[in-house]
Amino acid sequence: MRISRRNWLTGGIAFGSARLIGTAMAQGNHRPDAVPALRGSRQSVTIPTHEYAGDIEERLDFPGDWEIHAMKMAGHDAPALSPEDIVRRLASPVGSRPLSEIAAGKKTAVITFDDLTRPTPIASVAPLVVDQLKAAGLTEANIFFLGSFGAHRTMEQDEVVKKLGSRLVQRHAWFNHNAFDGLAELGETSGKNRVWVNKLFLEADLRITISGVKIHSIAGYGGGAKAVLPGVSGFQTIHHNHMVIGKNNKTAGEAKIFKNELRRDMAEAARLAKVDFSVQIVYNNRLQPCRIVAGDVVEAHAEACRAANKLHRTATFMGADVVVANGYPQNSQGTKVQAWINRSVREAGTGILVLQHPVGMMSWHYLYPRYSGKGDPLAVLTPRSAAARKYQLIVYSQYMQKAQESMFPPGAIFATRWEEVVNALLARHKTASRVAVYPYGCLQHTEVDLDG
Repeated sequence: MRISRRNWLTGGIAFGSARLIGTAMAQGNHRPDAVPALRGSRQSVTIPTHEYAGDIEERLDFPGDWEIHAMKMAGHDAPALSPEDIVRRLASPVGSRPLSEIAAGKKTAVITFDDLTRPTPIASVAPLVVDQLKAAGLTEANIFFLGSFGAHRTMEQDEVVKKLGSRLVQRHAWFNHNAFDGLAELGETSGKNRVWVNKLFLEADLRITISGVKIHSIAGYGGGAKAVLPGVSGFQTIHHNHMVIGKNNKTAGEAKIFKNELRRDMAEAARLAKVDFSVQIVYNNRLQPCRIVAGDVVEAHAEACRAANKLHRTATFMGADVVVANGYPQNSQGTKVQAWINRSVREAGTGILVLQHPVGMMSWHYLYPRYSGKGDPLAVLTPRSAAARKYQLIVYSQYMQKAQESMFPPGAIFATRWEEVVNALLARHKTASRVAVYPYGCLQHTEVDLDG
């Protein structure tokens, strides 16, 4: 049977079909065929959604007389590094010898990778690291990968392929980290944290971490020593770091990496674990590596944070009638972008939280009761700030779990189609409105400087 291109695009067949969302295609169920156009004069903005699940472009329509402001980060157009660029940066490490020298004479190597709650483009870098190890004499059979997930859930093979790529998964063993078993005690940090780390990581001759660098609410930025703590540490070690050292700690916070007691605890744990080489990836709005800093797990990380601070900073639009904050590229923890709404929206305005991902929001975390099921999972959480109560919140998601609606302030509106969002906006805003759109809110951060 001959299948026309139109029938294929619109899902005219059941097997291998692809449905249309906005201006892009992706395979999967529970997705609309198209975004209905707003009647009459309209303006549109396109945002990325569905990281690791097609990376779809979705079109959001607004009335034609509304004023739309796309709040892009400073490094929005940062060009991606070529494989040759990445190799050159791996060969020019910060604070350590080149990997080729460190790997000489080693028999086994472990490389960590993060999970799908982090948008790190591991697959763009890990094969090049493996090539250097093989050039130094290690065999494929003796190079393996270890998930650096901390107290998150484990991963399955199809998910690991999304992180590492099919070639590495086919040729190398990979393992999930277990925060409750297979650990060895290494000593104690200055913060009185007993450090337990994964034995597979410790038993390798060569220990390599690969991490992404983006803003983090308590650790300053992701990456670096976080690959060890919480990445491959035991639960009690993670708990002490997050809940004892991190609890109400004024030194912790966004962009704080030099004077941050929680980050220092992580660094000391990484030193105890004797990380040999660390690769930090700073990426652009399309999740492409645009800066690579390799070398020492602490020094290289600091240099990468300086780059991320310049690239990811974003101006805040003040007093907007409507604010759209997109959870991409970290939809599973996308509620973090509500902070953009809190900062930008005017009193009695409307905030739209976009959480478009088929996996939905993070549903399991051993450290926090609302994810693990301990306590009352249906308890309505108190909004994090007074700002969260001064506007109408609309959550736009085709994939929201009913039980997770309780994580939002009372009175929030939940919409599964964009036209439902538009109807709610037209009912609330009778005149032309100013709209601020943060297109990849979980990657962007305010114009805050590093703490040192």
